[in-house]
Amino acid sequence: MTVPRRTRRVPYPERLYLVGENPDDPGRLDLVTLFVAKHTPTRGMGPEPAAILRMCEQPLSMAEISAHMRLPTSVLTLVLADMVTAGDLEARAPIPAASLPDIDLLKAVMHGLQRL
Repeated sequence: MTVPRRTRRVPYPERLYLVGENPDDPGRLDLVTLFVAKHTPTRGMGPEPAAILRMCEQPLSMAEISAHMRLPTSVLTLVLADMVTAGDLEARAPIPAASLPDIDLLKAVMHGLQRL
């Protein structure tokens, strides 16, 4: 008696990776991009997106979210991009460092205040 061979139900295995980044994309997300939640988590949402929405009540960078979630940024980039596309998150440019004021102007103001 021969044992029947097991047949695969799916001819190809499911992909365990996704190629989602386009280096020429102008809206590309990087480690310093800030994310802000547009709403609170909803019922039926996955655990990672729900945790990210709770976390992003205040602006957080991708690097901070990655550290808190203990997820690699390559995975997090895909999750965050999907959430931005779905309208769950808002992506913002990082806040630029404040430029230093002109030293001569500060000296002039200081001397003017001393003369008062």
